[in-house]
Amino acid sequence: MKKSAWLPAVIAPVVVAAAVAVAAPMIANAANDPIAGTDPSAADVIASIAKSSDAQYSGKLVQTSDLGLPELPTGSGGSSLEGNASDVLGLLTSSHTARVYVDGADKQRVQLLQQLAEQDVVRNGSDVWTWDSKERTATHVTLPKDAAKPEDGTTTPAEIAERAVQGITPTTKVSKPTEVRVAGQDAWQITLTPKSSGTLVGAVRLAVDQQTGLPLRATIEAAGQDDPAVQVGFTSLSYGAPAARLFDFTPPANAKVETKDLSDAGAHAKGDADHHRTDGSATGADPTFTGKGWSTIAELPAGTVDRSGLGDDASGLLNQVTKAVDGGRAVQTSLVSVYLTDDGRVLAGAVPVSALVAAAK
Repeated sequence: MKKSAWLPAVIAPVVVAAAVAVAAPMIANAANDPIAGTDPSAADVIASIAKSSDAQYSGKLVQTSDLGLPELPTGSGGSSLEGNASDVLGLLTSSHTARVYVDGADKQRVQLLQQLAEQDVVRNGSDVWTWDSKERTATHVTLPKDAAKPEDGTTTPAEIAERAVQGITPTTKVSKPTEVRVAGQDAWQITLTPKSSGTLVGAVRLAVDQQTGLPLRATIEAAGQDDPAVQVGFTSLSYGAPAARLFDFTPPANAKVETKDLSDAGAHAKGDADHHRTDGSATGADPTFTGKGWSTIAELPAGTVDRSGLGDDASGLLNQVTKAVDGGRAVQTSLVSVYLTDDGRVLAGAVPVSALVAAAK
């Protein structure tokens, strides 16, 4: 991982993962059929999500965020730290709309709609294309045969729901399902509430289609905050197979096209290169974890981030987003905190900055 990509790599996944903790033992013996009854348990509703993997549908997805971050201009620096960081901050500080087309487990298209621009991720079997109309760039990836659904930069309710399922532990209070309507569909909504007072997360609400098990809306609420910190949900949804042409993509003749190798050999070679870098960039090491449940803290080792080599623009952006604390710089949003130590470690979690500083000592 390049040092220019530290903010997207650290903050974006943690914002989603801030709602979850460790495991989901309560669904082990749950029913596997979609729930349309009158009195399902929370475990029934959660278990029904697995049945939606073969669903066929089209819809409009809206993401809203209220994390208390400053609104900054996006796309200001290409592959630089400033550009990557401001792009992620843009995703986390404003609303975004996407069109979603799904035909089972291996055909998906996500179109992120922006003013005068569009970003697409298209999967058709083992072929995955990404397209940025503003930059006129396309990337083609051939997936291994056993590949799971690729990361596409757009977080869907299903993805948040799956991670929230993994976080149901004795540290979490799970509500009895209530009936709601989302995007014209009858749904069961369950609420996951942390029992710990040491987390910034107030609650996670999941709305699941009663007939299909498809997660329709996911809401993460910050403790003490009235409006959702993050919400992703369908505003319109139609079941049925989308047109086959939507999963075919050919880049324009004047596009810059990049090809990536995700085979086992290619991934192994890339991993070796990441671990042996000596230029001050990220080492590629896996994080270590301390704490438990909703108060879990992830830590990347010394040397992960080298702030000494940043240019003036990138340093200015870093100083604008973070504040000086004991031993480094940190940012605390309503839902998640990130701490950059002077020796290049990165700590993150759904906890106050003070908890990260204490964990780093």
